[in-house]
Amino acid sequence: MARDTVSVDQIVNDFLLTSDGDDYVNNANGVVIRNYALRGIREMGFDIQKRIKSLKLTVNTDNDTIELPDDFVDYTKIGVIGGDGLIYVFAENKNQAAPMKYKLDAAGNRIDSDNDGVFDREDAKDEVGSRASLSDYESYTFRNFLYEGNIGRAYGIGGGKYSGEFRINYEQNRIELYSTAGYSEVIVEYIADEARSTNPSIHIYAENALRSYIYYRLVERKANVPMVEKSRARQEYYNERRLANARLKSFTKEEALKTIRKNYKQSPKG
Repeated sequence: MARDTVSVDQIVNDFLLTSDGDDYVNNANGVVIRNYALRGIREMGFDIQKRIKSLKLTVNTDNDTIELPDDFVDYTKIGVIGGDGLIYVFAENKNQAAPMKYKLDAAGNRIDSDNDGVFDREDAKDEVGSRASLSDYESYTFRNFLYEGNIGRAYGIGGGKYSGEFRINYEQNRIELYSTAGYSEVIVEYIADEARSTNPSIHIYAENALRSYIYYRLVERKANVPMVEKSRARQEYYNERRLANARLKSFTKEEALKTIRKNYKQSPKG
């Protein structure tokens, strides 16, 4: 089993064991040390070592929403898995209206009364800006170009082809979807808060940086610690942090050669 991470409990225990009697933090409480350790993991995790998680979550089909995971910080990709195994992403639409309920039949299935591929909603009004079909735009889209005798009818709508749209509603702790496909499961790839996990850990490359962070935060507000020691602790933490960042994001010779070969790859001649 790989040993590339160190748990918070191990770092806290080692910190307490290695504290000498004449240290400025020799009387530090274990609970306080653990609290600073979790804060350090959170701070360094967002900047130099993002923890990415990918979950397949069930959609609440009543209103097309997904509950956000407990350790959710920010999304990186939201979409569905196609038959080819690839993830087809959704586009974020912050101006999307709140999801509305669909009309259901006796069996609980959505109703498409006019068979146009758009499920009927509980509200009677049409939604302006719907991505359902181009026929919705015919009354107000631009008709300002002519090509081979045909008048364009959807010019100016905008490019981009997505499987659906979504909006993240932090107040209600959910992802609101808009798609006529009626997906039951969605893939959510997101940045996780490692400090909220069951057994928080940090990469071994950043272990010394976390120890330096704990010491720096402990002495930062102590009145009996000289200012020169506080400055030294702060400088040591940032030095260890830069070293950890360099190790975690190292660019190897093989990666450089691979990039060069890719950029100079010639196209086949016809």
